[in-house]
Amino acid sequence: MARRDRTRSSSSSVFGHLPQLGVTLPISTGAARLTQEQDGSLLLEVNGVPSSHLHPDPRHLVFEYMRWMQLVIDLHLQQISGTAPQLAHLGGAGCALPRAVAAAHPGSRQIVVEIDSQLAERAREWFDLPRSPQLRIRIDDALSALTEWREDRFDVLVRDVFAGSTTPDSLLTADACTHAARVLKDGGIYLANCAAPPGSGLMADEVATLSTVFEHVSAIAEPAHLSGKRRGNCVLVASSRPLPEGIDRALRSDPVSVRLARPQQVEALRQAGRVRHSPT
Repeated sequence: MARRDRTRSSSSSVFGHLPQLGVTLPISTGAARLTQEQDGSLLLEVNGVPSSHLHPDPRHLVFEYMRWMQLVIDLHLQQISGTAPQLAHLGGAGCALPRAVAAAHPGSRQIVVEIDSQLAERAREWFDLPRSPQLRIRIDDALSALTEWREDRFDVLVRDVFAGSTTPDSLLTADACTHAARVLKDGGIYLANCAAPPGSGLMADEVATLSTVFEHVSAIAEPAHLSGKRRGNCVLVASSRPLPEGIDRALRSDPVSVRLARPQQVEALRQAGRVRHSPT
């Protein structure tokens, strides 16, 4: 018990005011639980599903797909100049990726859309997140926020929304992609976390749907996931302009064997997928 108390005190100095670890706590959409790993990082579970993993070093991302998103964001922000970069995140949980972006790009301005008001409040308390305007949390449904934002607003838009272990169908449609393209500045980057079970065809459907709106579409994934042999998180990348150079080269430094899909692989996915439309 004494050892746990010392660890918690150390984490509190790095993070914010932490609750009793390992205890299930109520939130607006169910329950959350915070546990600590050996390296001092904190794992946030929402309704039993690992949703965020925050390291004492805010720039260090534990979840693989977030590292891949971070890499693309860094490359893109290096290419733009002018006013402070504007980023939006659909889905927040513990705000691990926005926290990392804020640390790496302190001049950026971010808005996170989180549907669970209590979870957003706890994330602020537990993880000592940057305050507005550097990082603002909006309590809202992701699709509602997406449709309400004005056009040409963001340099980067991230979709990381899950109900349980799946992304809501309403965010997988051509209509949602159209709104994503609308709120992005010319050449802005859309990043989507796609968790596709084997045989589901979800990755192919997403590529096909994105391709109806964005001229340039690709996917970051492990080879076995790209071939549909196993479940995993891939990152879909889309833009009206060519994607930032150096993505695949930078991915080679990741501990996971992951690649940016080759054009022929993307085309094969597009042809195999079906474009998803909103119910009429």
